[in-house]
Amino acid sequence: MTATPTRSGSPELLVHLRRARDHIDQHFADDLDLDRVARVAGVSKYHLVRCFEAAYGETPIRYLTRRRIERAQDLLRSANLTVTEICMAVGYASLGSFSTRFRRLVGESPAAYRDRWAARGAAHVPGCFLFVRGVVDLGGTAGGD
Repeated sequence: MTATPTRSGSPELLVHLRRARDHIDQHFADDLDLDRVARVAGVSKYHLVRCFEAAYGETPIRYLTRRRIERAQDLLRSANLTVTEICMAVGYASLGSFSTRFRRLVGESPAAYRDRWAARGAAHVPGCFLFVRGVVDLGGTAGGD
């Protein structure tokens, strides 16, 4: 049976919060929602949101969004994939939602970001290599990180 944390800074609570954060880090490309993350952490979703934000400075869903966008930035800089392929690889089903969130967090569109990095002349990893190696999976999971 999992102990229920009662104080915001208790060691027991930190274990639950780390479990939630680690799950988000490992499964960011999956169809995650707050209920699922709370179940993994072993606390109520309301308690998770309050304590996660107090500990990490952002809600679990904002953390998930940031992780997805950070991974998208990595792929846009280094992979020879389309914006749509990257959108799906990091867990978005809608290119519009992905582009809106990307622009809000990064300050430019995914295509503009990729083009700016491409202008530097860095070599790109072929997309087919990333699919074969399991680094990118358009089926909803990502590996290799």
